[in-house]
Amino acid sequence: MFLSGGMPVQAESRHQRQEEQVVRVASVAPEELKQAVAQSSAMQTRRGRIWCVPFAREVSGINIQGNAKTWWQKATNLYPKGQRPVVGAVLNFRATRGMPMGHVAVVSRIVSERRILVDHANWHRNKVSLDMAVVDVSPANDWSRVRVETLPNTPGSVYPTYGFIYKVAANG
Repeated sequence: MFLSGGMPVQAESRHQRQEEQVVRVASVAPEELKQAVAQSSAMQTRRGRIWCVPFAREVSGINIQGNAKTWWQKATNLYPKGQRPVVGAVLNFRATRGMPMGHVAVVSRIVSERRILVDHANWHRNKVSLDMAVVDVSPANDWSRVRVETLPNTPGSVYPTYGFIYKVAANG
């Protein structure tokens, strides 16, 4: 596997080096976000539903197909993954009884070590939500369990996550 700069990554330290490379991830471009919101609105009028996967794919530039619950595995050997939020990374939620297909959201801002803002679609049915707060509530501070504030200053239920999928900047 090669990251930006064409340097091979050692198998035993691949994940550590991938997280180190994350600092080079480009932030979310306003044009992509605007286009994703417009495309989501167009999809809603044609098919009646807005989905998180096409929205996250468009905003992040991470091109993974399939339900959100499959993204973590599909990202293996394609994109770096880790437990640290970075603007532009995709936070990948695990499937739950209430969310059987999983969920994906794009980090739009880092507020603190345990609080980020995300842009995502279909958290509220058929709507795009921008700059929604997500709080890490995992005991190990590894973003494996989060609360999504669906109303300002009101923490929601706890959701399990896999972590973050990163897109390494093409110009390295």
